[in-house]
Amino acid sequence: MSILIGLLIIAVGAFCQSSCYVPINKIKEWSWESYWLVQGVFAWLVLPFIGLLLAIPSGHTLGELFANASSFNIWMTILFGVLWGVGGLTFGLSMRYLGVALGQSIALGTCAGLGTILGPVLLNWFFPELNALESLTGAVIIGVVVCLVGIAVIGVAGGMKSASLPEEEKKKAVKDFNFPKGILIALLAGFMSGCFNVGLEFGKGIHFEETNSLFATLPATFLVTLGGFVTNAAYCFFQNQKNHTWGDYTKKKVWGNNLLFCLLAGALWYSQFFGLSLGKSFFAEGSSMMTLAFCILMAFNVLFSNVWGIILKEWKGVKPATIVVLCIGLAILIISTFIPELI
Repeated sequence: MSILIGLLIIAVGAFCQSSCYVPINKIKEWSWESYWLVQGVFAWLVLPFIGLLLAIPSGHTLGELFANASSFNIWMTILFGVLWGVGGLTFGLSMRYLGVALGQSIALGTCAGLGTILGPVLLNWFFPELNALESLTGAVIIGVVVCLVGIAVIGVAGGMKSASLPEEEKKKAVKDFNFPKGILIALLAGFMSGCFNVGLEFGKGIHFEETNSLFATLPATFLVTLGGFVTNAAYCFFQNQKNHTWGDYTKKKVWGNNLLFCLLAGALWYSQFFGLSLGKSFFAEGSSMMTLAFCILMAFNVLFSNVWGIILKEWKGVKPATIVVLCIGLAILIISTFIPELI
């Protein structure tokens, strides 16, 4: 029962994340770089910092938390956050060229596999005494492979969609639809986004012994998103300068509306990792479910992003066979989340 509760919490967080691009559609008169930066302030700084504070028990301080932690682990967590930030940037562009459903499917699929595998591998490289590779059990590897198979099937459905729809129909669903360009960007986004879980692995010990297990990974989450914010902020400021869009921030008449929807988008995005922290606390320490948790989160993200894709009519007009392939891919994803318990 505890495993089902954990999966449910992670699924709720994934549903929120998959919904985070909906509020962005309500933002007015701002360029991509302007709203991406402002929503990032909430998603990667403000809300993760609030989550971090939940991990500090009474009688302890924030300064004490980082003073007692390994400086190497802190900086490695931030470093992989910076690398993840590159994935965050290209992730947004993959939505632009492929749409919510297909863009998230390809990017998150790559992220799921690499994030799950790279974490223990790199941790073992730096700290062989921890035997981190022992966490990559047969059940975990099979779960990752099944997840990737499901996402590959969804990718096939996306290819079928691209081949069957006339150009004007593609543009109606996704304004800047570009399948070849979008696929390359989505793969890069997934590769770099996998660094998020690597950062969490390096930072998983950054908490107090008295910290509630529900919030144990939230300090590491804050450090990763802090690194990611640095990357994203630098790029957004560069784009503001290049595109002469600094004036976006002076449009007082839209600030109320845009700030509200940026906050909502940021809160929905952060919910996935808040839910991941809470959900993992219901899994046994060192279990296959604990190791596969990040992959499960990505699988749920793909599942719900395609639900939103259907709601937003991104699959409208495709052949029935394409929908069948899509549904098969989604079914495989659902099965992959239970693999450790089935083996």
